[in-house]
Amino acid sequence: MRIYAIGDLHLPGGDKKPMDVFGPHWENHFARIAQDWKSRVREEDIVLIPGDISWAMQLDAALCDLQAIAALPGRVLILRGNHDYWWSSLTQLRQRMPQGMHAVQNDAFDAGECVFCGTRGWTIPLGNAPGAQDEKLYRREALRLEMSLKEAARLADGRPVFAMMHYPPLLPETLREGTAFTRLLSEYGVARCVYGHLHGQSVQRGFCGEYHGVRYDLVSCDALGFALKDVSLTAPEQNPER
Repeated sequence: MRIYAIGDLHLPGGDKKPMDVFGPHWENHFARIAQDWKSRVREEDIVLIPGDISWAMQLDAALCDLQAIAALPGRVLILRGNHDYWWSSLTQLRQRMPQGMHAVQNDAFDAGECVFCGTRGWTIPLGNAPGAQDEKLYRREALRLEMSLKEAARLADGRPVFAMMHYPPLLPETLREGTAFTRLLSEYGVARCVYGHLHGQSVQRGFCGEYHGVRYDLVSCDALGFALKDVSLTAPEQNPER
């Protein structure tokens, strides 16, 4: 079993919402992703999508995007991103999502060889006086991550644990002291954490590399050139550390 990751697909949600308004490199981006996906992923493999899956506002409109993803090979694990407004009820989503797809939200998924967990995350407060609302949401997401990690640890029984987050769990400014997220991921012995959210010039602020025992990978699709990243524990290094 191989494990791949790619985030921030930003599919149209039933409407015409071309992504090439963000640059010509986004033209036909999902077709390019799908071509790469079908050439590499086998049915027994897992693909992680850490958020910002569809622009849809309601689940009914997002289902066509979920079905397009589920039609590709492998098992797909999805996480909610900040633009996934259609993701309101986890129970309803799990009842209606396509076969071969699983939603992770503050809990864990046992895939046999390893266990997956995760939470959306939030903007990391920087500076001496972070906004009260951002601080509150940041702390809440840390609690949710710990909830997910505890469930993963219970299921794993020594097997590797992978974590997904949408927001970056660390930034260049936080490498010295870490964050609430990185402390938890290290404490619970997570092998690898994938995240997205960063696009364009912000990609340069994404950290890819090992930090306090955990391997971190930025996997927003434009950061990867619209090709999946192999994040299996035995995968060769594909991108240099930033």
